Amino acid sequence: MICFPNAKINIGLNITSRRSDGYHNLETIFYPIKIQDALEVIEAPLMGFETSGIAIPGLAQDNLCIKAYNLLRQDFTLPNINIHLHKNIPIGAGLGGGSADAAFFIKLVNDKFELGLTDEAMQSYCRLLGADCAFFIKNKPLFAYGKGDVFTSIALDLSPYYTVLVMPPVHVSTAEAYRGVLPKLPKKGLEALIKLPIQNWQRTIVNDFEPPIFNTHPQIKNVKADLIKAGAIFSLMSGSGASVFGIFDTKPDLTVFKTQGCLVFEDL
Repeated sequence: MICFPNAKINIGLNITSRRSDGYHNLETIFYPIKIQDALEVIEAPLMGFETSGIAIPGLAQDNLCIKAYNLLRQDFTLPNINIHLHKNIPIGAGLGGGSADAAFFIKLVNDKFELGLTDEAMQSYCRLLGADCAFFIKNKPLFAYGKGDVFTSIALDLSPYYTVLVMPPVHVSTAEAYRGVLPKLPKKGLEALIKLPIQNWQRTIVNDFEPPIFNTHPQIKNVKADLIKAGAIFSLMSGSGASVFGIFDTKPDLTVFKTQGCLVFEDL
């Protein structure tokens, strides 16, 4: 069986407080976009994990798909399988690609081996793997809070707009991003701000990671400025970076980014 895990963007991200467990409390809007990996699972005599596309750093046993398989195998009798992951979602981009792969892997295994897991049960496994992993089970726009794994449904549809994403040749680690942030409560919560007209978002919705990341990686700051210059109604860095998205009324001219060595994804 094969599936196609998709990425997400964060429309706003407020880091509200530090937690005693080492995580941070936050609030954000997760919104699915059309950039996709490909994930295939087949039964095999021995366990196997293969990748293609973008190189994935680290050891195979540390991949979230393998960790998800090991979690499920604690509770279910599963055969050996071969996993093939074709990576297309940029890594270190703030797009949740690894979390998406793990969540879609759980859904695929649930279907293939008829485990009978509900969405809520699959989300419970996902929460053991990563803060944003559970979002990809239902894969619909959500307001997220807590560690980013507690959800409230929202009505948000960006399909009338032309959304683009630009990934500059820069890597930002999540640890680096959090080191630069001073947690604080926002003056107005994101769940209320997202209901404003999209024309008001640029002056009201923020990503708390932007100021410190822009200070150390001015190329990312320049991407956002160029997207706004190109006519974006709203532009923001996604997650902890380094990708930046822009929402437009019509298709923009993105030539400047392609000449800068950036990856450009359009009509998301």
